[in-house]
Amino acid sequence: MENSGGIQASLSGRYATALFGLARDEKALDAVSASLATLKAALADSDDLRKLTTSPVVSRAQATKAVAAAASVMGIDPLTTKFLGVLAQNRRLGQLGATIRAFGQLAAAHRGETTAEVTSAHPLTATQVKALKAKLKTELAREVAVELTVDPSILGGLIVKIGSRQIDGSIRSKLNTLAIAMKG
Repeated sequence: MENSGGIQASLSGRYATALFGLARDEKALDAVSASLATLKAALADSDDLRKLTTSPVVSRAQATKAVAAAASVMGIDPLTTKFLGVLAQNRRLGQLGATIRAFGQLAAAHRGETTAEVTSAHPLTATQVKALKAKLKTELAREVAVELTVDPSILGGLIVKIGSRQIDGSIRSKLNTLAIAMKG
């Protein structure tokens, strides 16, 4: 398994690499990926889950029980449930979001895909996502998985990050460039 030094160097990257290795060995990559997607959505939607993962006052035992109960309710696969227990025991639940992102990058690389982080002012439709993937596939000559984020502050357009490369087509950026040009 080839990993970039950046993923392995971070704490969340080491956890993601360990989970990825276990999931690959147990032929559970799809199940773990689906469970992590569910967790990512739950972290975005649930204040209680976010508080659980970031609160320093929650004990290891309480965190372990809470994540086991939450995983059961969400239908998380057994390997990911055990992984959440390890994070809770090691007081690393705060790394969950970064670990999910790193796992996604590892899984995409394993599938021969490149991951593009796409930020838009409004949620993209399925048709727009399909067209964007097709355009990126043509540009990069490989499959592209997109990770979508909505940020109304960019006003319109898209910001696409692929590795260290960024394409900023946001209206906010264009207005800032225009304002600088007008100042002379």
